Amino acid sequence: MKNVVVLGATGSIGQSSVKVARDIPGRMRIVGLSAHHNLAKMSELAREFPEAALCFTDKEAPIPEGLGDCRRVFRGEEGLVELATLPEADMVLIAIVGTGGLKPALAAIEAGKDLAIASKEILVMAGEAVMEAARRKGVKVLPVDSEHNAIFQCLEGRDPAHVQRLILTASGGPFRQSPAEALRSVTPAQALKHPTWSMGAKITIDSATLFNKGLEMIEARWLFDVGMDRIDVVVHPQSVVHSMVEFIDGSVLAQLSRSDMCFPIQYAVTWPDRVGNTLKPLDFAQLSKIEFEAPRPDVFPALKLARWAGEVGGTLPAVLNAANEVAVAAFLNGKLSFPGIWETVGSVMEEHEVIARAPLDAIVEADHWARRRAAEKLPS
Repeated sequence: MKNVVVLGATGSIGQSSVKVARDIPGRMRIVGLSAHHNLAKMSELAREFPEAALCFTDKEAPIPEGLGDCRRVFRGEEGLVELATLPEADMVLIAIVGTGGLKPALAAIEAGKDLAIASKEILVMAGEAVMEAARRKGVKVLPVDSEHNAIFQCLEGRDPAHVQRLILTASGGPFRQSPAEALRSVTPAQALKHPTWSMGAKITIDSATLFNKGLEMIEARWLFDVGMDRIDVVVHPQSVVHSMVEFIDGSVLAQLSRSDMCFPIQYAVTWPDRVGNTLKPLDFAQLSKIEFEAPRPDVFPALKLARWAGEVGGTLPAVLNAANEVAVAAFLNGKLSFPGIWETVGSVMEEHEVIARAPLDAIVEADHWARRRAAEKLPS
């Protein structure tokens, strides 16, 4: 049995985590839940898990009537840290979009909790610090992203020196075959129609621009301790092969399953065991085809920007991530064109003075600077 705290319980990853807990009640018990402002969904979860501690990160949001009775309720960012360090917790699953999960992640590590990470930003911003802290405390950092979880499964028990390449698969998003000139007229509604996955707005836009895959490249660099030159991306529209590992002898191992986030979440929770469930298995007879194609970095420069950030390191990945968050929000609000997202990110990165092997406070300051600079560059 694994006692799990779910940070970001009302989002898409959080909801999948709850499904896993329902499916394998003998192996996963939810002991903590956090939400920002989705009070209705949090109320439902609180009733379903009456013993779980709660955290509402929006301090202005009223706590629904009855939830504070006979249970622990925390508020704000400080509350996330309290929730992440609950004595009874074995694992903290971080499904918060953005940088809000960094402090509770580091606090959980210091408290000896294993991490299951679905929030890319944590390892993009501070991967070196997070992984060093985990090694020092002897805790596991287990990937929940389907791509990194797939690589984790392919690598398990194998000598890292035998790895030639980590190959991340990308759906390509809704515009993978669109001509470059057509991207100027892309609307938020069009970009939010992902062909495979049902996700939140920000990550769906990141998938459309391929920034999602760029962030995953940097994340993989830290999770698996490989150089950026050994991490590649291939477009795979069917999203059945979740990622692959190529070894030095030319052999390739791949992990396949249906497109359902419950699969990687369950494996992160039950690792190193495999546990039966009610998830629908892959039916090879129904697969009409499996395609692979090269990405188009000249049309979608996000991959080049991410490789640059990952190779330089220091504060540059934090700048890339922060500028992208601002640009995506501006696009969703109709203030920026679709190509304007990567144009803004690239411009902010070019202006940044990188601090190598930066301490955490320098990384946070770089994040703040990039947000300010990106906002200044938005059309008035």
